[in-house]
Amino acid sequence: MYRLLSAVTARAATTRGRAWGCGRRAAHQRAGLPPLGPGWAGGLGLGLGLALGVKLAGGLRGASPAPPAAAPDPEAPPQAELLEQPLAPWSPQTPAPPHARHFVRAIDNSRDLLHRIKDEVGAPGIVVGVSVDGKEVWSEGLGYADVENRVPCKPETVMRIASISKSLTMVAIAKLWEAGKLDLDIPVQHYVPEFPEKEYEGEKVSVTTRLLISHLSGIRHYEKDMKKVKEEKAYKALKMMKGMMESDQEKELKEKGGKSNEKNDFAKAKVEQDNETKGRNSKPCKKKNDFEQGELYLKEKFENSIESLRLFKNDPLFFKPGSQFLYSTFGYTLLAAIVERASGYKYLDYMQKIFHDLDMLTTVQEENEPVIYNRARFYVYNKKKRLVNTPYVDNSYKWAGGGFLSTVGDLLKFGNAMLYGYQVGLFKNSNENLLPGYLKPETMLMIWTPVPNTEMSWDKEGKYAMAWGVVEKKQTYGSCRKQRHYASHTGGAVGASSVLLVLPEELDAEALNNKVPPRGIVVSIICNMQSVGLNSTALKIALEFDKDRSDIP
Repeated sequence: MYRLLSAVTARAATTRGRAWGCGRRAAHQRAGLPPLGPGWAGGLGLGLGLALGVKLAGGLRGASPAPPAAAPDPEAPPQAELLEQPLAPWSPQTPAPPHARHFVRAIDNSRDLLHRIKDEVGAPGIVVGVSVDGKEVWSEGLGYADVENRVPCKPETVMRIASISKSLTMVAIAKLWEAGKLDLDIPVQHYVPEFPEKEYEGEKVSVTTRLLISHLSGIRHYEKDMKKVKEEKAYKALKMMKGMMESDQEKELKEKGGKSNEKNDFAKAKVEQDNETKGRNSKPCKKKNDFEQGELYLKEKFENSIESLRLFKNDPLFFKPGSQFLYSTFGYTLLAAIVERASGYKYLDYMQKIFHDLDMLTTVQEENEPVIYNRARFYVYNKKKRLVNTPYVDNSYKWAGGGFLSTVGDLLKFGNAMLYGYQVGLFKNSNENLLPGYLKPETMLMIWTPVPNTEMSWDKEGKYAMAWGVVEKKQTYGSCRKQRHYASHTGGAVGASSVLLVLPEELDAEALNNKVPPRGIVVSIICNMQSVGLNSTALKIALEFDKDRSDIP
C-alpha cells in the first residue's frame, strides 16, 4: 500500500512539476532569453515527483529510521541546481510587458549601470521604471527596501520622491491658470494676505507666483545666513567669468593663426595669476549643505500651508525678485497656500483630485501614522560610516516642495501625461480623434521653456523652467556630440534620492502621420539613501532605450 500511495503521489507531483516548468519556459522566452532545453520541465517534474513520493513514504513509515544518504549519481540531471538558478528579468509571477523583448539589451545594460551606482554609493535599495511611447517596458527593484527585515525592493516599493513634488504642484497651478482662477503675474498678497509685503535694500518689491515657480523670488532656502549665500553666489559667478575669459583668450589666439608673441604670453600669464589669486582669496565661507540644516529635520506637525508660512514669512529677501536664481523649497510652501486660496480646496485635497485624474493611485503625502503598503525605510551613513535609520521627520511644512511618496510606476504615468500634453498639439492635424492632454499644449510649452537667469544644478547644460529643469537641443560641430532635448527634476530628502526624466522623441513628418503621442522615453528612479545623484544615470538609461526603440513594429 505504501508503495502504491508513493507512486501515485510521485506521478501527480511530476505532472505539476512539468506544468510549472512549461510556464517557467514561457516566461523565459517572453523575457527575450535563449530557450530552455527540451528536457528541462520534464526533468524538473520527475525530480520533484520522486522527491515528494519518497518524502511521503518515509513519513508514513515514521517508526523506521531514515536511511543513509545515497551517493550522488554523476549521470543524474542536476535537479537542485535547476531549482536554484536565478530567475529571468521578469519572473513568472510578473509577466513581462509585451514590448519588453525588444529592449533586452537596454535592460541588461541599464541594470548593470544601476548595480554599479548602487554599489558605488552604498545605497540599500533602488527602484527603476522605464516607459517607451507611453508603455511601461521595464520596472525592477535592486537591494532592500527594509534592511532590518530583509524586505527586497520591487516595482511597487513606495519611497520619498522629494523635490519631484514641485513638478506635481506645478500641475495644480497650471490647471488653475488654465481655468482663469490664478494670475501668475500679480503679487502673491492678492491670494495670501498673510504673507507680508517685501522690501529689498529699502525698495518695495513684488513677489509673484511666476517668480516663485522658477525660484526667482529671493525667498530663502534652508540656509538662513544671507552673507554665506551671497558669498557662494559671487564665488560661482567668478568661476564662470574665469572660464569665459580663458575661452575668449583661446579663441583670440586661434583667430590669429596660433601665433603668440611675448606680449600675449605675458598678458595671459598675468590673467591666470590674477585669477588664481582671486580664487584663493575670494573663496566663500564654508556653507552648510542642506542635510546639515536644522529645518530639514523638523518634527512639528503643521495643520495647513498658511500655518507653515511662519517659518520664513518674516525673513528678508536674499535677492531682488527676478534678479537671481535661488532654489527655495519654502517658495513652494507659499505656492501651496496660493493653490488653496485660488481653488477653494485644501492643498492636499486638491492634489488628491489631480492624482486620481492622472491614475496615480499610490502617490500620497508622507505621514507617519497611516499604514502605507510597501513603504520603504530610509537610511543614511553615520560618522563611523555605518548604515543607520534616518531620524523621524515631519514634512507637513513642505508638502508642495518635497513631501510626497510615490512609486516608479506612478511617476511614469505622470511623466507620460506631461509628454502627451506637450506633443498632442503637433498630432492634432493628422489625427482629429485624439483626446486632449491633461494640460494644454501651450501650457506644457510654457512649463518646459527655460527661464532666463535660472540654473539647473543637476545638469549645467540646462536651465530651470517652471518646476522642471530643461536641456535644449544643441549640436555645435558636425559628427560630434549631439545634445538631446529633455526635461527632468531630481529630488533629495532625508534618506532618499529621486529623479524623473522625460526624453521626447525628435519627431518628423512621417511620425506625425503614422503614430500617436506620447512619443519618447520616460525614466523614474527612486532610492532610499540621500545625496545620490541620479540624473545622469537616468539620462544614460533613456538613451539606451532610445537606441532600441526603432525595432518596435
